[in-house]
Amino acid sequence: MSIKISKYNASGNDFVIFESDSFHNYSNLARKICNRHKGIGADGLIVIIKNKSEISNKISSLILDSNDDKIDFAWDFYNSDGSKADMCGNGSRAAALFAYENKIANKNMKFLTGAGIINAEICEINKHLAIVESELTKPVKKAENFSENGFLWSFYDTGVPHLVTFVKDLNDFNIEVARNLRKKYNANVNFASFKDEILRVRTYERGVEDETLACGTGMAACFITGIINFNLQNVVKVMPKSGEILYLRKNDDKVFFKGAVSHSFDALFYDE
Repeated sequence: MSIKISKYNASGNDFVIFESDSFHNYSNLARKICNRHKGIGADGLIVIIKNKSEISNKISSLILDSNDDKIDFAWDFYNSDGSKADMCGNGSRAAALFAYENKIANKNMKFLTGAGIINAEICEINKHLAIVESELTKPVKKAENFSENGFLWSFYDTGVPHLVTFVKDLNDFNIEVARNLRKKYNANVNFASFKDEILRVRTYERGVEDETLACGTGMAACFITGIINFNLQNVVKVMPKSGEILYLRKNDDKVFFKGAVSHSFDALFYDE
């Protein structure tokens, strides 16, 4: 069986994306495709579903109050280990560009994720490079701040759960501490610092089980933590490990995330 896939990169996170008529369990396929030695290689697999009846059924299963006629598409998101995630900030921007390039949606769009309905906008586009902004889900505080392993942690859900600690030097990033906390709290783990008007972030992601070059929901969790604990402004530049500059802004209780997305290539993937 051959599957037409597209590869996208959003600020250091790379994704393989394809269309399907309906929701299926693509966990095994995600592991194959995302394998960087035997597959295409990616941080995640995004499956785009535009079948209205499938979207309506998914809305009902998530107990959402929404008019599905206004939703352009739905997605299923898989981490590279085959596990599912409700939300992915960089993935949402990659999915938006895919939908626009494949005439699934206009420049302003709505789509359904496991975390709820996401708004996205193609702000600028030049061939296969675009600036895309997505509105993330409302942040939810999971616990009061606590100290563990010599760090002060905040715990927020920005579509997926994130632990956040602010440090003076990001070289203090400790992958063993991150790995242990990820297992204990079933959450991504972020080390952040704010210097020279830039929020810098390093993230250990569950599902990838390693540090990644970027994590959109992780940057958002660090942003919210910085606003509440350290009086950060409501608009900031943010730099993940990839070194790219992105932008986060907060408007009332909504968080918006903007940065570059590139369409790398299209191909056929042969699945035995």
